[in-house]
Amino acid sequence: MSLQRGRTRLILTGVLTGLLLILSSPAAQPASAGGVPVRGSAYMGMGVLAHDGRAAGADDPSNINRASQIEGVDVSGYQGNVAWSTLWSSGVKWAYAKATEGTSYTNPYFTQQYNGPYNVGMIRGAYHFATPDTSGGVTQADHFLAHGGGWSKDGKTLPGVLDIEWNPYGASCYGKSKSDMVAWIRDFLNRYKSRTGRDAIIYTATSWWTQCTGNYGGFAASTPLWIARYATEPGALPTGWSYHTMWQYTSTGKTVGDHDCFNGSLDRLKALATG
Repeated sequence: MSLQRGRTRLILTGVLTGLLLILSSPAAQPASAGGVPVRGSAYMGMGVLAHDGRAAGADDPSNINRASQIEGVDVSGYQGNVAWSTLWSSGVKWAYAKATEGTSYTNPYFTQQYNGPYNVGMIRGAYHFATPDTSGGVTQADHFLAHGGGWSKDGKTLPGVLDIEWNPYGASCYGKSKSDMVAWIRDFLNRYKSRTGRDAIIYTATSWWTQCTGNYGGFAASTPLWIARYATEPGALPTGWSYHTMWQYTSTGKTVGDHDCFNGSLDRLKALATG
C-alpha cells in the first residue's frame, strides 16, 4: 500500500508541476470572464485568425509561392525569449516584435525580441497593437515611440508598424464609424512620421479594412501595406494599394511566431530599412 501511495503521489506531483509550467509560460496568459482576452494579450493576427480563419493548405509552407521573397517572423510576449540564431540558420532574415498595445501595455520580452534578431544579422522592427477605443492615435503613437517603436538609419531597423485589425476584445471596429476610424489612423501615422521622419507600415486584413474604414484608399500613396491572409496567396488588397510590401501567410497562434514574406529582394528590404 505504501508503494502504491508513493506512485500516486509522484503522478499527482508531476501533473501539478506540468500545470504550473503551462500556466506560468508566456503562451498561457489568462482570459477574463466570458473568454474575452485580457487587455495587452493581443498579438499580430489574433483578430484576423478569429474572424477570417485559415484556408485549406495555408499552414503548409510548400503551398506558398515565396519565389524572390524574403522570409520573416513576427513575435510577441507569448513567445518569450526567442532562439534567434536558430531562426537565422533556417533562413529567416527579418523580424518584428510587439512593443506596445494601447497606452498601458509594453511587452516584457521586447528587449530580447528586438535586439536578438539584430545581433544575429537580421533586419528588425517593432509593432504597436492598436486599440482605438481606449485612447487617441497621437497618444498611442507617443506610447509606441517611448517604448521601442522608433527608427534609426542604421540599415537594419525597419519602420514601425501600426497593427490595426479585428478587435479581439469587443466590437469589431472598436465602436468607431468609418470616418472616425480613418481619422484615428491618420492621427497615428502623422504623429509617427512627424517624430521619426518615416512613414509607418500598416498591418491589416482586407476584410477588416473594408468594413471598418469603408475601404479607404487615402493612405496607399505613402504607407507600405502588410497584408494578413492565411491562404496560399495574399488575395485582394484594400483600395489604393496595387501591391503589398509584406504578407503574413500563417498565424500559428500563441506558442510560436507567425511567418511572413517580404515582397521583394533582400536589397529592397535593406532599402526599406535605410529610408
